[in-house]
Amino acid sequence: MGSSLLTRLDARDRALFARWTLVGREAAPGSRLFWLVTTHCGGLWSSVAAALAPLAIPGPLRAAGERATAGLALSHLVVQIVKRFVARQRPSRTERCATLVEEPPCFSFPSGHATASMAVAFAYASAFPTLAAPLLVFAIAVGFSRVRLGVHYPADVLAGQLIAIGTDLAVFAWS
Repeated sequence: MGSSLLTRLDARDRALFARWTLVGREAAPGSRLFWLVTTHCGGLWSSVAAALAPLAIPGPLRAAGERATAGLALSHLVVQIVKRFVARQRPSRTERCATLVEEPPCFSFPSGHATASMAVAFAYASAFPTLAAPLLVFAIAVGFSRVRLGVHYPADVLAGQLIAIGTDLAVFAWS
């Protein structure tokens, strides 16, 4: 029963990927550029910069930056362990499709971009609730961009975002 459930979930994940990706499709003018910019804004270096920049500012922004940095570091560690344990191949290898952005050489599950952007966004959203909606929408868009550009399955993104929220909650509990 367990393996049939996993088989059904994998089939659903692949079907969503096929429906949502831009790979092999004509995209509206500017669409590919929008998703490329979005995906790079949520990459590791952008996320690190967003977490570290407020550390130079005293007050609530600095405290939020400290939590964002800790959540980002912890979530990155968890992602690297899970990637090597699960070892899920990227869609370009299993679906035999080209990607629309350079893909990292490591495994697909979970998405590091989705994790990094959500870890930072969730930390700041928790500290500044009035900014929560745009921050979380942006983090979700970063994750979706990874599917649109053909480098992740939807489950990779969802898992990364859940890891980010979980590690942020652990950091909040410890601080």
